[in-house]
Amino acid sequence: MHIVFLSHEYPLWSAGGIGSFLQTFGRALVARGHRVTVVGAGTALTEVYLEDEGVHLYRLPKQQKGLLPEFLHNSIRLNKKLKAIHAQEPIDIIESAELGLALLYAHHPAKKVIRLHGGHHFFSEAEKRGIHWRKGLLEKRSFRKADGFIAVSNYVQSHTAKYLSYHNKPVTVINHPVDIPSAVPGGSSKKNSLLFAGTICEKKGVRQLIEAFALVRQRYPDYQLDLFGRDWYYPNGDSYIARLKETYDASFFEQVTFHGSIPREELHTRYAEASVCVFPSHMETQGLVTLEAMAQGKPVVFSQYGPGPETIDHGNTGLLCDVYDPGDIAAKILWCIEHPDAARELGRNAARRVREHYNKNTILEENLSFYSTLLS
Repeated sequence: MHIVFLSHEYPLWSAGGIGSFLQTFGRALVARGHRVTVVGAGTALTEVYLEDEGVHLYRLPKQQKGLLPEFLHNSIRLNKKLKAIHAQEPIDIIESAELGLALLYAHHPAKKVIRLHGGHHFFSEAEKRGIHWRKGLLEKRSFRKADGFIAVSNYVQSHTAKYLSYHNKPVTVINHPVDIPSAVPGGSSKKNSLLFAGTICEKKGVRQLIEAFALVRQRYPDYQLDLFGRDWYYPNGDSYIARLKETYDASFFEQVTFHGSIPREELHTRYAEASVCVFPSHMETQGLVTLEAMAQGKPVVFSQYGPGPETIDHGNTGLLCDVYDPGDIAAKILWCIEHPDAARELGRNAARRVREHYNKNTILEENLSFYSTLLS
C-alpha cells in the first residue's frame, strides 16, 4: 500500500503533535512493508527531500515573488507533486488533517482520508473566537472530498460533528499510537520537579498552571516547574511568555523555567526525571504528551474535560482537574506530592494502561483495516 500524508509538520521539519504522530505511524507502516510519503509546504525556494527510516519527505518550494495567494501557489505545487508521485508509484491513500483536502484535485484516483486532529471549527469554542469565513469554507469543502474519517478520540468525533457533516461516509475512532522507548537514558526522578510539555499558550492552560504553581510553592517553596515547548505569538508579534511576565508579579516565576522546544528523545528523558507531569489543556483531541508521560510511569494531572475521561481513569491511572480553576490544579498536584506511594501507584497503572491500549502494532492494524475497507 502507498500512503501519502499531506502535512507541513514532521519532527525533521518542525515540532508539533501531528508531526510526532506521523513519524511514529509512518515508521511503523514502513517497517510493515508499506510505502509512506509525506508532502508539505516548505520555506525554501527549492524543493527539499529527506528520508527518515524509510519515510519519504518532500517540502515543496515557496514562491519567489508572491504573485499568487499563498494557498493557491501551494495548491498548484501540491497537485503537481502528487501527480508525479502517483506516476512513479500509484498512491492508494491520501490522508490529511481537517482542512488538507480542500484544494486537492477531486479527480485524483486515490482514496482520501481525513484524520481528525482538531481543525478550525473544532477549536473555535476553546479559543473563544468565531469561524473565519475562508477557513470555515475550505474545511467544509475538504470534508466533502473525503472518502472516510478517522477520529483520534470519541470526543473529537462528537465535537467536530457539532459543526461539520461527515456526509454519511465511514467514520471510525482510532487512537494515536504511543512510541514507547525501550530505555530512557538518565531516567532517575528528580525530587521536587513538575513538568509541562506543549505550546506555551492560553489554550494549553499555561496561565492557570502558573497561578496553580504559585499556590503549590506556598506550601512547598523548593519545588520547580519546567515547561518544554515553543512560545506562542499574538497576531501583532507579541510573545505569550512576555505577556505573562508583564501580567504577573515576578514572584510567580520563581523556580519556573521556560526551556523552549527540545527533541522528542530528550523530552522522554525529562518525563522520566519529573516528579509529576501536569497538562491542564483547555481543549485537546487526545493529548499525546499526556500518554507519553503516562508511558514513563509518571503520575499525571490532565483535564476533566474533552478527551480527559477517555485517557485517564481518575484516581486509578492519573488525576483529572478543572483546568479553568488554578486552585483545583494545585490541589491535584499537592495530592501527588503528599501521597507519594499512591502517586507512584498511579504511575504504574498508567504505564500498564498505555502499553495495553495504545500499542503501536495493534493501532497499526486498526488503521490498515480501515484503509482496506475504503479500497475494497
